[in-house]
Amino acid sequence: MDDQQQQVPSSIDKGLDIGFRLGGRSSPAAQPSSGTGAQETATSSADPYPTEENTDTGTLGIASSSIDDEATDDEATDDEATELAQRIARELAAAGPEGWHRFEAVFALTTTDGIASVRYYDDDENQIARTAPSEAIVELARLHRQMSAQFNDGPWWRMELELDVADQLEADYDYGDNQPFPDDQMLTPDAYRADLRAFPRDWIPVWLGAYIFHGKRQSRSPRKAVAQARAASSAGRTAVLSRGDFPPLPVLWARWATIAAAFVSVGSNLGPRMMGAFGTFEGSTRSGSTLSVLPGGRAVLSGGVWNAPELDTAYNNRGPLPDLYAGAPEWVSDQVLDPRADRGMLSFCYWWEHGSWHRGQSPTADHLTAAVPGVWSADIVANIISDVISSELTEFSEESADILVADAEAGIVTWNTLLDLLELEDYIDDAFHQLSLAGLTVALPEALPQNQAIVMVREYILGLGVDTTDYPLNKLVAERLAVGWMVFVPTKPDEIAIGRAIFYIADDGVIEQSSSSTSPSRYIEGFEQRFEQRLAKADINLTM
Repeated sequence: MDDQQQQVPSSIDKGLDIGFRLGGRSSPAAQPSSGTGAQETATSSADPYPTEENTDTGTLGIASSSIDDEATDDEATDDEATELAQRIARELAAAGPEGWHRFEAVFALTTTDGIASVRYYDDDENQIARTAPSEAIVELARLHRQMSAQFNDGPWWRMELELDVADQLEADYDYGDNQPFPDDQMLTPDAYRADLRAFPRDWIPVWLGAYIFHGKRQSRSPRKAVAQARAASSAGRTAVLSRGDFPPLPVLWARWATIAAAFVSVGSNLGPRMMGAFGTFEGSTRSGSTLSVLPGGRAVLSGGVWNAPELDTAYNNRGPLPDLYAGAPEWVSDQVLDPRADRGMLSFCYWWEHGSWHRGQSPTADHLTAAVPGVWSADIVANIISDVISSELTEFSEESADILVADAEAGIVTWNTLLDLLELEDYIDDAFHQLSLAGLTVALPEALPQNQAIVMVREYILGLGVDTTDYPLNKLVAERLAVGWMVFVPTKPDEIAIGRAIFYIADDGVIEQSSSSTSPSRYIEGFEQRFEQRLAKADINLTM
């Protein structure tokens, strides 16, 4: 156990006469809801909040039971409720080390367990101490929590207090509505189940319901996957053929990686990432997904929407979890599923085989936009890239994003392409690495030496058997391009030459002939694309 973080046993008598009323989630002085706050008692022999061992459905059974009648006999004024929070803050201030300027305290409590800690900072915002509050202060926090139990939302699970030396106090009461509690402030599932037995609620956050009641029902071990696949086959149950939900796997993979490269290119911690055979994505709303690519043209796309109604129904209304693996092949198992499956927060699972996407009881893609990067079209990807890059670069061509997406989908992105198109500098290597991990890049050969380029073009011209009287080969010069050389005989001063031969030799030795009638800038664009396509084809052949 962390010696700076106190595990707090409950020592307050549950029959204590509580006369205070605490309203709202953001301030102890908020007004209470209408009514007395008493709840009807539901009589049932079944335990609505079972332990993990005796859970059969693993769902949150809705039940209402009153807290002790004495606890609602009297109503406290808002001033009394506020005073208790202020008293806790004063006690913490008095216990602080010398020189503290501000402290942050957190109490994560249930009826049976708890964690409490306080951090003190100096006037330079350096942490100078982290301690556990005294048992007397924790008991005050428990009293405060029982006050909050008189309202429809039930008691808070986390209380955060912040006070500075100017006596500016901020209090926040966390019911888990917006996001899960920090890992180091999570109690055991049994602690939350016991708390729900003492203080039943009409609704709990989906993530907390999953934490308490998922019972590993979304887990799919290889053995379980084989058994389920065989059972489905014997029963004639098949998956749903997904049409139009997602692009074909190669396209989706390329777009995923391109968005990842864009975010990495500006040093952002947001956006998707490529992890070898995995693409990962964590959205800003705590929804996210994993794209796992397997040998043999197979893949699994799975993840969870933060507030998916299917999960809400399962954990708050005794509904069953959707059969996300209905008709799934045996290789759809824990090893390739998004980690949310282990937490009971998986809300969709698609798999790719035989050139198509398939799904069980998963929602269609229009319900999954919060959990998957914007891969549905090249335009969407290009717009995302433009938004990300243009926020960091003063000059950015939207056409550059279109070209990058096209090159990624063709698997012919080069380091020079990324640099030239996006003009990235600080994180160019990291961005290219994302595309390289996805297998969408081609390695450039060593640059052809200038003298060798001229010799090879001269031999090429001689092999054509043409008259070179007006095109003296001893006058050939070479100008460097991104992927090779432009070789030609320069004109004399004041000489106008129309249709004069220009040769292009790439670093892989391929020679192309053009003329001055065609703008070199236009010709070079196609010259470089053909070079990259050759490299991509060679790379594919090497891996087959």
